[in-house]
Amino acid sequence: MTTPLVGVPSVQSAPSWRSLPARQQPQWPDASALDSAVQTLGRSLPLVFPRECDLLKRRLAAVARGEAFLVQGGDCAESLDAADAASIGRTVATLRQLATVLGHAMALPVVTVGRLAGQYAKPRSASTETRDGLELPVYRGDAVNGSAFTAAARTPDPQRLVRIYNASAATLNLVRAFGMRERMGAAEAGDGLREFAAGSPSRERYEELVAGIEQAGGLVPADGVHTPGDLFTSHEGLLLDYESALTRTDVDTGKRYAVSGHLLWIGERTRQLDGAHVAYFAGISNPIAVKVGPGIGTDELLQLIDKLDPERDPGRLTLIVRMGAERIRDVLPDLIAKVTAEGIPVGWMSDPMHGNTIGAPCGRKTRRFDDVLDELSGFFEVTSGLGVHPGGVHLELTGDDVTECVGGAPGLTFDDLPDRYRSLCDPRLNREQALDLAFRLADTLPGRPGGRRTPAAGRPGEGLRHG
Repeated sequence: MTTPLVGVPSVQSAPSWRSLPARQQPQWPDASALDSAVQTLGRSLPLVFPRECDLLKRRLAAVARGEAFLVQGGDCAESLDAADAASIGRTVATLRQLATVLGHAMALPVVTVGRLAGQYAKPRSASTETRDGLELPVYRGDAVNGSAFTAAARTPDPQRLVRIYNASAATLNLVRAFGMRERMGAAEAGDGLREFAAGSPSRERYEELVAGIEQAGGLVPADGVHTPGDLFTSHEGLLLDYESALTRTDVDTGKRYAVSGHLLWIGERTRQLDGAHVAYFAGISNPIAVKVGPGIGTDELLQLIDKLDPERDPGRLTLIVRMGAERIRDVLPDLIAKVTAEGIPVGWMSDPMHGNTIGAPCGRKTRRFDDVLDELSGFFEVTSGLGVHPGGVHLELTGDDVTECVGGAPGLTFDDLPDRYRSLCDPRLNREQALDLAFRLADTLPGRPGGRRTPAAGRPGEGLRHG
């Protein structure tokens, strides 16, 4: 099938969001430099194509119908200086291993989406940071400024928008190359899972699960063309100047697409009903998602859905729930019940990371493996109890051996955090922790192949909670 040509719009072709309040946008000091960067992006080639976005939407429609499971994960924030082919390869391999385990546990096809090739900007709770009496702009991700605590590094630089476009293109090239390699020989995921299971404290049970996966033939295909090598890209559509400059019109359909990534999401801090982000997202035809935290009410959620998916198009909208382990069981039931009663075909997925961030004694942010697992447990309990499909998981993770979250298979403690804490923003699960999470979840899903109702053996308090 021939990919249709994509028109190159002027920057002013879809200005509706520009008249609305836009939160979490940088204070660019040089308007002419910003205009130059935006014009460069406006002339640049698409990173992804409409037909790829449409394919992902069809697969997400299967998720919304309960016919597939979504695994989404990757870096909290990508780094221009730390971009490394081997590291990207390890993260992609980890995602595929997660998809293999969870696809088997759910007995469903898997849709795999990376937080990569565009995840370079982060919303922040404060606009400035103070150290030793010196106040500077806060670090907002490599798309905006540098992490070093100097006036020069922290000054927003629009040329970074062009740099992250180029870095995203290079990352996409790698991901596509890894996909071709997977198509030619798909044994790597199985090798990685066997190696992990053999070294796990729960070796006997985990090896049993791996044997079950191998016997079942690994991943269940999502459709006739799906292979384990398929990997879509996603990022938070935070910087509207960047996203708007990379918005194109499909000349065959007249629909507008964000060509910076297959799936974009709106964060918890920028989902205001009258805000610029909701207006921009309402005007693109990509599959989209929105983060839903504990502060949202049922009426607000329905209004948000009305704005983002007025046609009730299956696969168009995914709700990424991030409540925190302490609140998931109390807040989520009313939201699901209301949306379900309205017959709205959204996909529900769990982000068990962002509601469980804590401060460690060393001054770093971290997350407890137990809390992440507990929120996932709560998500499955609530959805299953209400007869709704638990559509997927959204994780901040890396394939590298970092020490950023505590607990899990490596047994990391607060004292271990300074050893290899590499994230510039939020803490990520390392490969061992991510796979341990997948195996424990697979081991406790009742009624699934290989699942059982009792937690896997391991460290005290790390099993899933039921009830």
